[in-house]
This record gives sequence, C-alpha cells and structure tokens, in this order.
Amino acid sequence: STPMGLMNLHNNEAGRRALRSQMETLCKCHGVSGSCSVRVCWRKLSAFMNTGNILRDRFDGAVNVKMVTRRKKKRLRPASPGIKRPSKRDLVFLKESPNYCDIDKSLGVLGTIGRSCNSSSWGMEGCRLLCCGRGYHTMQLTVVQRCNCRFKWCCEVECDQCTVVKDMHYCN
Repeated sequence: STPMGLMNLHNNEAGRRALRSQMETLCKCHGVSGSCSVRVCWRKLSAFMNTGNILRDRFDGAVNVKMVTRRKKKRLRPASPGIKRPSKRDLVFLKESPNYCDIDKSLGVLGTIGRSCNSSSWGMEGCRLLCCGRGYHTMQLTVVQRCNCRFKWCCEVECDQCTVVKDMHYCN
C-alpha cells in the first residue's frame, strides 16, 4: 500500500466509472411477425472519444493528495487543507508536474526555447501553447523534397526533386 499504489487504484476505479457512465443499453425484440415475445438487452460501450473527453475534463480538475494512516488504514486525502475530498469519480495525483516551459536539468526538462511549433494550431504543438507565452519567431528554410510523383507500371513511384522555401516557427 504505497502512495503510488493507492493513487493508481483510485484512478483506475475512476476510469472504470467514467466508462460505465457512458455505456448504452440496447435491446432487440424477437418473436413471430414482429411480436416482442422475447426481448434481449445488452450494454454497449460508447465511442472511446466520449470517455476520453470525460477523463480529460477530470484530469484538468484532478486533486493533489497525500497518503494518511487512520486506524491502521491507509487513505488518500487532499494535500492542502480546505480542499474537498476527492470522490470516486475524481482523478488524483501525488506531485505537481514540473514546469516544462523552463529548463530544469535535474529533472531532465529541456524547456521549450528553440522548439519548432505550428503557428496555425491551437493544439499541443501550437506556438500559442508550446511557447509558454514567450512568443515565437519565423525563419525561412529551403528544403529539397519529392514532388510531382507518378506511378510507373508496375510497382514503382518516380518523383522529381523540388526546392521549396518553408516558413518554420520556433519558440522564443
């Protein structure tokens, strides 16, 4: 019963609950001429994306916990006073994640300065998020790449080499 073990047990159960909450009950009738003399029902998992979205939302609101022993029983409790106890549906964590924006050699974190990013994306690879509010700069890069590819009978693809100037974006 280590803190990590208790955390994993708690989060695994929260994941199972999220999965169960999204299950659908489907039924089918069997019988002569459409009569429903026998009704068979089963539970079906919903699209994995639905459960993933629920867990992502719960991850964003995860509770920082520590292990405490009460009457010889080990439990997880909020690490800070005044925080409500996590429910069985909540996700929990033991340590804050490091700040990945800045270099921390002791943790092997390289930071994001100089990282390439996508200026048109709002996702994880997007400059807005990846550059941690420091902005980014753009450099033009000349690259040689395959182009005008054609299929030759049988089983061969023939391409030209084209020189293209690309805008590359890097975190400040």
